[in-house]
Amino acid sequence: MSLNQNDNPYRNWHYEEDPDGIVWLSIETADQPTNVLTHDTLDELEDLLQRLAATPPRGLVIGSARDNGFIAGADVKAFTRLRSEDEALVLIQRGQAVMDAIEALPCPTVALINGYCLGGGLELALACDYRIALDDPKTRLGLPEVKLGIHPGFGGSVRSIQLLGVLRAMDLMLSGRSIDAKQARRLGLLDYVVPARQMRRAAHDTVLARPAKARRKWIHGLMERKPLRPLIARLLRRQVAAKAPPAHYPAPHALIDIWEHHGAATAPLFREEARSVARLITGDTAQNLIRVFQLQTRLKSLGDRKAFQPRHVHVIGGGVMGGDIATWCALQGLRVTVQDPRPEALAQTLKRAQQLYTRRFRAYPLLGVAAGDRLIPDPDGHGLKHADVVIEAIFEDLDAKQALYREIEPRLKPEALLATNTSSIPLERLGEALADRSRLVGLHFFNPVSRMALLEIVRGTDTSDSSMERAMAFARHIDKLPLPVKSSPGFLVNRILMPYLLEAVVLYEEGVPKEIIDQAARDFGMPMGPIELADTVGLDVCQHVGDILARELNYEVPAALTTIVKRGRIGIKSGSGFYDYRKGKRVKSKPPVFEGSIQEVQDRLILRYLNEAVACLREGVVEDADLVDAGMVFGTGFAPFRGGPMRYQQQYATALGKRLREFSATHGARFQPDAGWAS
Repeated sequence: MSLNQNDNPYRNWHYEEDPDGIVWLSIETADQPTNVLTHDTLDELEDLLQRLAATPPRGLVIGSARDNGFIAGADVKAFTRLRSEDEALVLIQRGQAVMDAIEALPCPTVALINGYCLGGGLELALACDYRIALDDPKTRLGLPEVKLGIHPGFGGSVRSIQLLGVLRAMDLMLSGRSIDAKQARRLGLLDYVVPARQMRRAAHDTVLARPAKARRKWIHGLMERKPLRPLIARLLRRQVAAKAPPAHYPAPHALIDIWEHHGAATAPLFREEARSVARLITGDTAQNLIRVFQLQTRLKSLGDRKAFQPRHVHVIGGGVMGGDIATWCALQGLRVTVQDPRPEALAQTLKRAQQLYTRRFRAYPLLGVAAGDRLIPDPDGHGLKHADVVIEAIFEDLDAKQALYREIEPRLKPEALLATNTSSIPLERLGEALADRSRLVGLHFFNPVSRMALLEIVRGTDTSDSSMERAMAFARHIDKLPLPVKSSPGFLVNRILMPYLLEAVVLYEEGVPKEIIDQAARDFGMPMGPIELADTVGLDVCQHVGDILARELNYEVPAALTTIVKRGRIGIKSGSGFYDYRKGKRVKSKPPVFEGSIQEVQDRLILRYLNEAVACLREGVVEDADLVDAGMVFGTGFAPFRGGPMRYQQQYATALGKRLREFSATHGARFQPDAGWAS
């Protein structure tokens, strides 16, 4: 290859040729914090591959010049600039051509993977002859394109099925999940998993030895036979439809269709893969899901890890929420002391923590042990004076919280951040007990802490800029998405969610079966119906928060909610709520007969939700409409394929406003359109 490696003309690739004639290409995407396959990156790689094809080296190793990962995928920003299906098809086919050029090289090719290897990154690795990955839990491989409303388009759907067989490959593509290096090795996705010190040697020796390439088992080939494909496709569709109905999420179903019609016919599969992605990527679902991805990126950018380097967290309150916050912080590498005078509460915290760490670090048990060692029961609060962050997570009572603050403030480090996990009490009231109110912020976690990505960062009128900056940084240190919100009743998520849940109870009072109410919400795209959600949160919690918000925002809590709580039916945790539960699972019952309008049920639920979202934006609870959408998608799972409540409201504002006014006339003032609809 005629290239002077000391005078590299490429912005995104580092080139090196070793004495054995092996070329080492390392990607470092210019002007990006992570490696992605941008237009320029692919341009340069294409040029490099043409040079290599003209003068083949002894082997090619493609790796990363960055420690944080290999390649995170294609450049998502480019997807938002596509103006037509034809333009999208050109982009996809060009990506396929670059991967084909890797596969066609006459020399051995190795993908040397560290950290993330996702989407287009894994498609590039699949085009190589061999794949070697770093033995570390941070190494993650996956094809998550369905989360963007598309499926692999750079040949990944074809090559993954050829390598793994249809069932294993489809499981990765249809779920969009990522797996660690050891799982990928067992699956057949990787050839070798090695420690950092051996990675370069492993790639070098693989090029020279040219071992037999991995092949799928013969039984997977049988599944490609035409008579069996419809049966397997039907099974796959049934599994997918439960979580991704085709009307809401067409991508996984399109992928199954392509395989069913073409099986192992390579050329048609590549052609149809590109056409399918071009159709999907210009559709509403993909564009909305891409928007949600960009909202996630924005939230991540709000917290600067370098602005604050916490090492010790002290959590006061060892109940379910406090214990799970402490457990999560220790999982993320922080030293955590958890304070509670009740030995049984601390014991339950440690038990749940052990269960989480065992699941998370199944392949790396010593890391689970290390996380457990960082979580320290502290009934007397000795860790308080050492903590960089103190999180109060006791029960929702103003007097109790204020008394605690008066007790602990003299013992805090001067620079310590004091945070409350309150879900409804304004910070201004809590701060009345403090001499220094500027250090108080709200860190409103959502349950379950280990699964909910959002963290509301609540700013009171006295909270300093420095405290907010440190709180946002802390959120990123514990791998949460920080959402800055104003201290106001219910903040953002609970404020919007509560009218929606209460309207569900009103419908129930009116005689609408609970199953129909939940079905109407799921039909809209919610991950869970409001009645089941209320049972999951806890009906006692819903009543308590509802009572507080009702006083502040002038609406009523339905009598049915108070009645069911008084009967001791408070949801999953008691074994019964609106539904009955056995071992945490809902007891199924015969589907009810309902002769009313499910569409009207859905409209009433969603319009209460949207009306409150519009009010929050008008009142400045968050900075802009995008943050409303981010908060409700990541905090409540609002139908992601719709792009968020404000996106949906803005698309159909006229029709939705008219429907609100109709309901206001028939059902009362709670449906009166907020003044924000006029803006």
